[in-house]
Amino acid sequence: MKKIEAIIRKSQFEEVKEALHEIEVNFFTYWDVTGVGNEEKGHVYRGVSYSTTSIPRRYLSIVVSDDFLQITIDTILKHAFTGEVGDGKIFVSPIEEAYRIRTKETGAKTLN
Repeated sequence: MKKIEAIIRKSQFEEVKEALHEIEVNFFTYWDVTGVGNEEKGHVYRGVSYSTTSIPRRYLSIVVSDDFLQITIDTILKHAFTGEVGDGKIFVSPIEEAYRIRTKETGAKTLN
């Protein structure tokens, strides 16, 4: 099993969520986060300067079987992409074990 942590633009979240559901990734956790990016300059809107050093993003945490890792990553890459600076990052970590509290099941069975 692998844990995928993806930090994406909030504007791309609905598209990514729908695409994940299409490939049958139906369970994941997400929350709003703020990060610091590489962009140092601000933006000016109607004569007012806004800082872009603190960037609001959506953080997704997804655990998948090893067989489902690449299709999940490819789906996020495709649907989170805008081509602009700040599209986000994806991190992958191994998961040693998983437990379903209700049934006491362990391993990959807990992902269904």
